[in-house]
Amino acid sequence: MTKDTIFAAPIEKLGDFTFDENVAEVFPDMIQRSVPGYSNIITAIGMLAERFVTANSTVYDLGCSRGAATLSARRHIKQPNVNIIGVDNSQPMVERCRQHIQAYHSDIPVEILCDDIRHIEIKNASMVILNFTLQFLPPADRVALLEKIYRGLNPNGVLVLSEKFCFDDQCIDNLLIDLHHQFKRANGYSELEVSQKRAALENVMLIDSIDTHKARLKKVGFSHTELWFQCFNFGSMIAVK
Repeated sequence: MTKDTIFAAPIEKLGDFTFDENVAEVFPDMIQRSVPGYSNIITAIGMLAERFVTANSTVYDLGCSRGAATLSARRHIKQPNVNIIGVDNSQPMVERCRQHIQAYHSDIPVEILCDDIRHIEIKNASMVILNFTLQFLPPADRVALLEKIYRGLNPNGVLVLSEKFCFDDQCIDNLLIDLHHQFKRANGYSELEVSQKRAALENVMLIDSIDTHKARLKKVGFSHTELWFQCFNFGSMIAVK
C-alpha cells in the first residue's frame, strides 16, 4: 500500500482537493488513516448485500473509487443473476478500480464506468451504495440524485449512505472535529498535513447534519431510515424502500 504524503510538505498555492492521479495512487492508505470506522463500514456493506440483494437485480456503487465497497458486496452476494455497476468520475480511480476488481475471481459481473453519477440511470436496483460520495455533490443536486435512486430501487431495496457529518450543537461539533484530528495524528499525519488537507477540502466537501440527511431521505420517499454506524463525525445510514 502506497503511503499518503500528498500534504506532507508545505504547498504554496493550495487548490481544491481533487481525486487526481496522486490521490488515486495513495487512496487506500489515505482513507484508512483519515476516516474512522471505514473498514467497519466496508465490512457491513457486504453483510447488507447478503441480506438485501435479490436475484435478477443490479447493485450500484456510486462514487466507487478503487472498488472496496463493490468487492465487499460482491463477496457476500448469494443470489443468481446479479450484476454490479460502479461509477466514478475520476479516470485514475476507475483505472485502478478495474484492475482491483479483475484481481479477484467471481461469477458476478462488474462494470466500472467513468461518468458523473448524476448522469447514470438507476433501474432494477436491490442495493445502492453512496460511500462518502454525496458530500462532494453541490447541495442543490443532492435531492435530485436521491429521488433518482429511490425511483430505481425495487421494493425493499436498500440505500447505504456514508458521510462525514456536522452537528448543530457547536460544543459537540468542535469536540468531534478535534477527536477526528487526534485520530489522524495518531495514524501518523502531521499538523501540517491535517491543516492543509482540511483547507483543500473546504470548498469541495460540504457536509450536512444527520437530521438533514434523514429529512432529505424522508422527503424523497424512504419510510425506513436510520443511522446504523457512527465514529466521531463520520458515519453511515441505511434507507429501505
